[in-house]
Amino acid sequence: MENIKEKLVKNGISPSVHRIKILEYLSKNFTHPTAEEIFHSLSNEIPTLSKTTVYNTLKTFEEKGLIRSLSIFEKETRYEYNLSPHSHFQCVVCGKIYDIDETFEFDDNRFVEGNKVLEHYVIFKGICKKCLQDDKE
Repeated sequence: MENIKEKLVKNGISPSVHRIKILEYLSKNFTHPTAEEIFHSLSNEIPTLSKTTVYNTLKTFEEKGLIRSLSIFEKETRYEYNLSPHSHFQCVVCGKIYDIDETFEFDDNRFVEGNKVLEHYVIFKGICKKCLQDDKE
């Protein structure tokens, strides 16, 4: 937890219990959760946690560059702690989203057919290992 506190302070964020727990949750759960999922996962542990606090905290974390929001999966925004270059795999059976190491050589801030690219994402869709295994049983 000390590492999380240090990271918050280093980025100019006061390390409240709510903020520490939310960032800690994201650092341990690479499931690309929604704000609702984060709230439901932490609300028993932190009874004073509100949905508004979760949304505001996630916005602050994103503004400070600690996390990234992804609005590329259906109509919901998901959050991730892993800021290193990677792709995503979404299972069409269970809906889970996984980080995968597959990367493509492509720099942000370059031009493609005269258009300036600020971000890019690669998403694979299919059936995850777990669902494939469950289907065999």
